[in-house]
Amino acid sequence: MKKHTIWAMGMLLLVCTLPTISWVSVRKSQLQFFDSPSNSPSIKTTTNYSNTEIFDQYIDSSFEKANLAASGLDFAVFRKALVGYYNLKKTNLVSPERQILTIIDFTRKSSQKRLWIVDLSSNKLLFNTLVAHGQGSGGDMATSFSNLENSHQSSLGFYITSETYFGKHGFSMKLEGMDKGFNTNARDRAVVIHGADYVSQSFINKTGRLGRSHGCPALPVELTKTIINTIKGQTCLFINGPATNYTSNYLDQEVAVSNFFSSGNSVQASI
Repeated sequence: MKKHTIWAMGMLLLVCTLPTISWVSVRKSQLQFFDSPSNSPSIKTTTNYSNTEIFDQYIDSSFEKANLAASGLDFAVFRKALVGYYNLKKTNLVSPERQILTIIDFTRKSSQKRLWIVDLSSNKLLFNTLVAHGQGSGGDMATSFSNLENSHQSSLGFYITSETYFGKHGFSMKLEGMDKGFNTNARDRAVVIHGADYVSQSFINKTGRLGRSHGCPALPVELTKTIINTIKGQTCLFINGPATNYTSNYLDQEVAVSNFFSSGNSVQASI
């Protein structure tokens, strides 16, 4: 009688354990991402994956959901921008309410759309448009970059959007450069976001490229007000380029992963 009882209890324990074993062995391809009610990305996953793997999967998912490949944005550039975004969130310089990421890729020709604005809370591409580089940086391609006054060159790196104003180019917005040695003189150099007539398809049709600024990321006039109102108020802007000497404290992945999990992102176990 005791043997039968022990055998029955053993079988019951095995049956109860099987779902747990199955749950733990969920494959990485089954990780699921969704938007929580607070609009901060949350994650459904098992507990047998590292935070770095989960963060990488989040980047993959965001890139795919926003359909950024179809818009021409390079995944590696998006990844760098997102790592920097989560590094900057730790400084409290980036707005916690407005999860907007602006990316400019100066490895592309000026005749190509090379500015993207992504709403990270909804994984939605808001804008993909033309943007000019500085006249000292090159012709159709930007090849040289500087943080020096009167260089008329663009500056690479991470920026925080600052106050808006009306100037000689109309409605404009100041930028705070965050990468020491690469763009921290942006305010002193008056490197701002503004509109310009030479940033248009008609200008490209006439000259084969966009016109150039004195270092400002100039926008199409008809989009300037809308774009500035979208990204103003302490959002992150990243300017990528071909320079091999660019380094940034904000490209530390370990810090980004830590900030990702400490900034309101939740992890829930689920099949």
